[in-house]
Amino acid sequence: MTSLCVWIRRFPVGGSFALALLFLWSCGELKPEASIPATDAPTIVRRAQMHMGTVVTLTAVAPTASMAQQAVEAGFGEVRRLEALLSTWIPTSELSKVNAAAGRAPVPVGPESLLVLKRSLEIALLTEGGFNIALGPAIEAWSVTEQARIPTEAELRAIHPLVELSALHINERAGTVYLERAGMRVDVGGIGKGFAADLAATVMQRAGATAGVVALSGDIKTFGRLPDKARFRFGIQHPRDPGRMMATLELENEAISTAGDYERYFERNGVRYHHILDPRTLQPARSCQSVTIVAKEGVMADGLDTGIFVMGPERGMALIEQLPDVEGVIVDAEGRVLVSSGLRERVRPANPTISPLPN
Repeated sequence: MTSLCVWIRRFPVGGSFALALLFLWSCGELKPEASIPATDAPTIVRRAQMHMGTVVTLTAVAPTASMAQQAVEAGFGEVRRLEALLSTWIPTSELSKVNAAAGRAPVPVGPESLLVLKRSLEIALLTEGGFNIALGPAIEAWSVTEQARIPTEAELRAIHPLVELSALHINERAGTVYLERAGMRVDVGGIGKGFAADLAATVMQRAGATAGVVALSGDIKTFGRLPDKARFRFGIQHPRDPGRMMATLELENEAISTAGDYERYFERNGVRYHHILDPRTLQPARSCQSVTIVAKEGVMADGLDTGIFVMGPERGMALIEQLPDVEGVIVDAEGRVLVSSGLRERVRPANPTISPLPN
């Protein structure tokens, strides 16, 4: 039986850490760009390119090699289009223009920017403020990957007004976004890849793909099944043992995303300082080691994993259980693993550490 296994790993890309994928077949590892014909099945094409500051891997299943290639090209085109709109590393992007006008004037933006900002505020509300796209000034103050610097309490107090989402104003009718305080910045890096994965998957299907995987680093969207009707299989990395899978699960028409304190961090006097900040304290959130979210939408999985990481295991798992079409695996600060009710029959532990929630 042909099966596609995707192992979620972390590795440095462009000075930061990002999720990567190892697509493993029963006969070995796929190359970065490959077309795998089958004697009695559609063609599978997989390609990888650099976009949005990370490795983007697209896999398309289609009736012919030409259709699969076209679907992959369409997917990459959509990712590039969204990057030009949303990336704050591109000075001409819509969100860069919003940031440049902070404290001065509203900025007209297109429907994609409005939508991703609106969804960001929805997830911020769901996670009780745990997810916050305005944390840029605080993240810069920490400089986790560049300087391994611990900011003073006075510095963080001065930054607090710049990270308040109440100062972000979206006017859907006028099509504008306004940051009311100079120095504020929005950055959708914590949700934009999942958002892009959703839209790229839709474009690939319109181009003729019957199944596939859109993987922007570790923000992954699947649709359909493999030619032999198998689902796409994924592995979740152990947060304290790089290179080892903690568990595996299969996905179909679902997205998966993981937030962990092992992505970008430094240690000082035995304390781990990482990039996932609690918006209330502007200190690294301490209640979890990793949070993996499975959802129907990539935008939900991508935003919720960070927000729930900040919320902590108990409140975070309670939220997961309340939300339709959302499941999760949480590793708390002590290494205890919690699995949501909808995943207990689907998650296969790679070791005995997986245990269900207590009844």
